[in-house]
Amino acid sequence: QVQLVESGGGLVQPGGSLRLSCAASQVFSFNYMNWYRQAPGKERELVAMISSSGNTNYAESVQGRFTISRDGAKNTVYLQMNSLKPEDTAVYYCNVKAPLNWDYWGQGTQVTVSS
Repeated sequence: QVQLVESGGGLVQPGGSLRLSCAASQVFSFNYMNWYRQAPGKERELVAMISSSGNTNYAESVQGRFTISRDGAKNTVYLQMNSLKPEDTAVYYCNVKAPLNWDYWGQGTQVTVSS
């Protein structure tokens, strides 16, 4: 099975930046690569997605601040997060949607935005 491993989370001050990485254990075909987040007591939220053709979409709450990208050679998807706010504090999860309705998830990485 495909394994997804997130990294790059941590503690950052408001206005700062972080780059999250999600590395896949092997090369595989995909339809969408996504980043979700979930804060305590709140529902899981889709924050960014990128299609196999390179099209991207973002949640309104992160539009203009976050950028999703991918590196096929490294089997990796990234989430560049700029101008971070305390409201961005959450566990961030990498998700891959593959053909035949296969759906893979990473273990999550904690992002904390605080002074």
